[in-house]
Amino acid sequence: MTDTPALPEGYEISADRARIDAGRVHHWLSTDAYWALGRPRARQDRAIEGSLNFGVYDTVSGEQVAYARIVTDRATFAWLCDVYVDPSARGKGIGTALVAAVREHLRPCGLRRVLLATHDAHGVYEKLGFRALERPDQWMALLLE
Repeated sequence: MTDTPALPEGYEISADRARIDAGRVHHWLSTDAYWALGRPRARQDRAIEGSLNFGVYDTVSGEQVAYARIVTDRATFAWLCDVYVDPSARGKGIGTALVAAVREHLRPCGLRRVLLATHDAHGVYEKLGFRALERPDQWMALLLE
């Protein structure tokens, strides 16, 4: 398995949902994330409530600088989604360290697979062990919107 990248000095990762700045996360995703543009705040709040959430925080200011959400039964399957790093904190390895921390947090669950979808960050996720589906023809989606 790949090495676990270190989080840059001055930042910490937490899976404490109470620390998530829901307003900031909603703003990031609904205004700047191609997959969630226009997502209503109430929907984002429900997503946070029903998920395992991770935040990255500046250790001096306490300000949240990144977010990731995992939908999982903690037994067989997980979906990694809504991974976002504030533009002011990009380029420091925060996103890679965040996803690595999520991977390590999920490892003891014995999950069979963790899936994600990305339009533009394949290289980031490949460094952490993610691969393209071997048999995409076996997967289907039900689109309700």
